[in-house]
Amino acid sequence: MTNQGLGVAKTAIAVVGVTKVYGVGSGAVTALDDVSLEIRDNEFFTLLGPSGCGKTTLLRGIAGFEELTEGRILLFGEDIGPLPPNKRPVNTVFQQYALFPHMSVAQNVGFGLRMLGRDRSEIEATVQRTLDLVKLGALAGRRPTQLSGGQQQRVALARALATQPRVLLLDEPLSALDLKLRQEMRVELKQLQQETGITFVFVTHDQEEALTMSDRIAVMSDGKVQQVGGAQDIYDQPVNHFVADFIGETNFLDVEIEDIAGDRAHCRSRAGLALEAEAPEGARPGARVSVSVRPEKIGIGAGGDGADAVVERLTYLGTDTHYQVRVGDETLLVRVQNAHGRRSHFDVGARVALTFDPDAARILAD
Repeated sequence: MTNQGLGVAKTAIAVVGVTKVYGVGSGAVTALDDVSLEIRDNEFFTLLGPSGCGKTTLLRGIAGFEELTEGRILLFGEDIGPLPPNKRPVNTVFQQYALFPHMSVAQNVGFGLRMLGRDRSEIEATVQRTLDLVKLGALAGRRPTQLSGGQQQRVALARALATQPRVLLLDEPLSALDLKLRQEMRVELKQLQQETGITFVFVTHDQEEALTMSDRIAVMSDGKVQQVGGAQDIYDQPVNHFVADFIGETNFLDVEIEDIAGDRAHCRSRAGLALEAEAPEGARPGARVSVSVRPEKIGIGAGGDGADAVVERLTYLGTDTHYQVRVGDETLLVRVQNAHGRRSHFDVGARVALTFDPDAARILAD
């Protein structure tokens, strides 16, 4: 796993053997199943997965809103299990901003500081500094109802940051915003994390959000962590079928390993496509395995009358063109960037030749 330039960093959060079961007996539901992971200090760490995978339950466990069935959560080495939510040095930003409508922006941001008994001058200085940080310094006197959705989200962030938590938890905070605003907020959130130096733990089901903002990502499914790594690790080196399928688009092919040379496995699909992949431990010639091949790692060119590959469908997406190509009984998706000056274009029914990047295929564990 790569550390994405973080260097050697101490552990901010250690999740150790955490299990959460709702209900008892035959009606029991396991939301978290023996989850262990480490989140580093000053890291933008994302819990990514589909609805019901356990990511929000884990976040709520860190915040203290869920009592664990088993396991421990350590914050900078301290077991925070016995601490109630208001005693943990973490703050949470939810999907619903939960701002006080009768208070001004400044009063909302200063609320936590007032509850902590800070003096007025300190509150005013901290509120102004925090609002400036989220680019809302000029709107301190407005009410939440006078703000756009994006501005309200910034107020919620400022309120969470004002008390200077050691960790900020974010539970799908961008999902209520429109696409363009979500994209803008991704950049601002990452910049905010870098400027404050606070550890961010971000929950989302949106793979693009995770890939664009995170230092590292934990992909979750069925209450388990499937893989932890940097964005490029997760995308280019998925460990199993679920991760490969959930992150981006991919082609799955059943292949036979024909030969192993060094650390390279030479494979062939049912339709005769020759592929090369890194050989996993224990791989042997003759074994049938599943491989993932990303669409952009397949080349497409004119194949002539004798070519076995035929374009069945094409979809023009502006920046890219997607080709659905059939080879024998196998169908592959090929993605081609519509670069300036590129003249290659293939109509439905065209016979084409496919080529594969030497590292295009990834042999999956299951």
